[in-house]
Amino acid sequence: MPDLAIHAKGLTKRYGDTLALDGLTLEVVRGEVFGFLGPNGAGKSTTLKLLLGLIRPTSGTAEVMGTDIANVVEAHRRLAYVPGDVSLWPRLTGAECLAHFAALRGGVDGPYRDELIERFELDTSKRTRAYSKGNRQKVAIVAAFASRADLLLLDEPTSGLDPLMERQFQECVGHARERGQTVFLSSHILSEVEDLCHRVGILRDGKLIEVAAVDQLRSMHATVFEADIAGPPPKLSGVEGVAAVERTPTGLRIRLDGPPAALVRRLGEVQLTGLRAEEESLEEIFLAYYGDGAPARDDAGT
Repeated sequence: MPDLAIHAKGLTKRYGDTLALDGLTLEVVRGEVFGFLGPNGAGKSTTLKLLLGLIRPTSGTAEVMGTDIANVVEAHRRLAYVPGDVSLWPRLTGAECLAHFAALRGGVDGPYRDELIERFELDTSKRTRAYSKGNRQKVAIVAAFASRADLLLLDEPTSGLDPLMERQFQECVGHARERGQTVFLSSHILSEVEDLCHRVGILRDGKLIEVAAVDQLRSMHATVFEADIAGPPPKLSGVEGVAAVERTPTGLRIRLDGPPAALVRRLGEVQLTGLRAEEESLEEIFLAYYGDGAPARDDAGT
């Protein structure tokens, strides 16, 4: 059995008649960067709160770094958390907040914390009541990464950051991965997940519907062809593998679920001036899962 950072079995949370999380079964291996995808309201934050022990499950169990989530104090010794909307003590400066976080943990990597403050261009002399949302996020990110915790639970961590700071965050995740830390990244920024993660899980309406490597997830779906055509376009109905066709200013955009041979033969019958093929982006794959008829898995573990 693999060495697991997160091990959830049938984790469920109800709020009255509302089912926020439905039987989550998930394994995250130590040392991997795992992306947790889903739109707002899918159950991502509920999952994080359960793993942190901030709320109790209605049913099911979970462990983080080998510790049952019911044992909150012990579990928190091994993890750090960045929420999507950070609240700080308004009368304290950024430096005082970071010092307080370090004291709560019993110490952090001070030199690395100083490096992170500089990299994120964080003015720690200001009181946090004067901070923007992005600067509050920076405080939480610096505190989490400086902790060198075995497990980083990150819930929309780059919310409010500009693109340059997002890049700094991505480099921090890369360094954490190199050190063997585990990163559980809950996000709706698909390019972020695509760049950083080994595997992704897709959550829909509180239920995990897929877990796969990023490359594997792409391979499950279609190739998109952009065909530039001079003259009338060909008729593609009935051509093997063609799932959808859209008109473009220069020709056709074709979504292909099967082998390309039949499509290429048909395109060879017209005056083709250009042909480009590309994989669907993770965003297109993600949207496909949320379309009508997307199946929910009964068991979406590894």
